[in-house]
Amino acid sequence: MKVFIISDLEWATILASYSLPDLPYSYDALEPHIDARTMEIHHSKHHQTYVTGLNAAIETLDESLKNKSLEDLLSSIKSIPDSEQGGINFHGGGTNNHSIFWNNMSPTGGGEPGGALADAITSKFGSFSSFKEQFTGVATKLRGSGWTWLTYNPSNQSVELKAMQNQTSPRTEGLMPLLGIDVWEHAYYLKYQNRRPEYISAWWNVVNWSDVDQRLQKAKG
Repeated sequence: MKVFIISDLEWATILASYSLPDLPYSYDALEPHIDARTMEIHHSKHHQTYVTGLNAAIETLDESLKNKSLEDLLSSIKSIPDSEQGGINFHGGGTNNHSIFWNNMSPTGGGEPGGALADAITSKFGSFSSFKEQFTGVATKLRGSGWTWLTYNPSNQSVELKAMQNQTSPRTEGLMPLLGIDVWEHAYYLKYQNRRPEYISAWWNVVNWSDVDQRLQKAKG
């Protein structure tokens, strides 16, 4: 029997590696709102690209940074050397953003939130309908590629809307992502072409408010 000795460096590499997470539903589960082909390409191709890029970016980091969780890396992005910061910001953000995005949606989603999440939204925006209108407006008007988020700000213990360009995570600005919509064209172009507002309107029908509420409770600690 052969015995393989794994060095501390090799263990750090193993622990720091990421893999593409499974979807919590089938590719066609969000039909007709989000089509199966878009989901398949978005998950298996685009998300995989970010995961692959993240693992490559982590390889270049100092050992003290390699052992941090992805969430901690994004939250402390300014502590990463400039030469390596871009890769973690883009690929790390893309990896984490998409992992949240898939779980933010459900075949049984839609409607309105309840409980503490509904209270937080009403306190900040006046009503759910006002929040939905403002969120939709921000997502519709975001120029180029990026995301629109409902976040939790620990500094003022309030929920906030935040538009982020490309794959930059709200975590890089001290905000906790709760609910996000991907408005890169690859998220909707096969079905909606350039009709981003139609995609956003359809997306509300699959929002998993239970997942968003759980994220809020965790963010509050």
